[in-house]
Amino acid sequence: MKALFLADAFVKSFGQNRVLKGASVWGRAGKITVLLGRNGSGKSTLIRCALGLCTAEQGFVRFNGVPILRPHLFGLALQGLFYLPDRRLLSRRMRFGDQLDLIRTRFGVGDPGEIIKQLEVGRFLDAFPDQMSGGELRRAELALALSRRPTCLIADEPLTEIEPKDRALIMEMLRIQAASNTAVLITGHEVRDLLSLSHEVIWMTAGTTHGLGSPEEARAHDQFRREYLGPRGG
Repeated sequence: MKALFLADAFVKSFGQNRVLKGASVWGRAGKITVLLGRNGSGKSTLIRCALGLCTAEQGFVRFNGVPILRPHLFGLALQGLFYLPDRRLLSRRMRFGDQLDLIRTRFGVGDPGEIIKQLEVGRFLDAFPDQMSGGELRRAELALALSRRPTCLIADEPLTEIEPKDRALIMEMLRIQAASNTAVLITGHEVRDLLSLSHEVIWMTAGTTHGLGSPEEARAHDQFRREYLGPRGG
């Protein structure tokens, strides 16, 4: 199956430190792909370069079958991609419900009522982001992202530093979204949860990436198991 979103052969340096050395990442329609790697391995840098938020020395993007030599988040968003960063998606100065209304007005999407119900964020519609806990805020951010009806969702560390209940709600919603034929690409360090959630695993190490296949194939990969999973094996 061809990737709906492909960021290929990215090279990026910060001074003398080459962080990306021909790294690639992708997302397939109807599948959840997880990008794993240790802190500082370059996962967020790769995604930011692929979305035009960071300038790379090399690399290109293909989205919906169209090559894009100079990617730009706004242009990708108009084509159906939504980027959920690891923090600060919602404006602190607006109520959550008002921000949902803005998305509906700007993009002409339908009522997000079912999304609000599934993520249990209805009671926060009149709240400001600073009035929510970390997990509540993450659920609200995901609700906003999904209310856009993206064909491709890229979420950077959506499960990080939140309570088990919030994590379970977010994981289930990501499964539902993928089942509706959305390409879902996520990063994180919650290895056990992410492997249980994903259909495909990409491992980032030493500045490059390796497509390991299914979670079962990833666990069976000797180097990945030895250098990343450790003795517990995820």
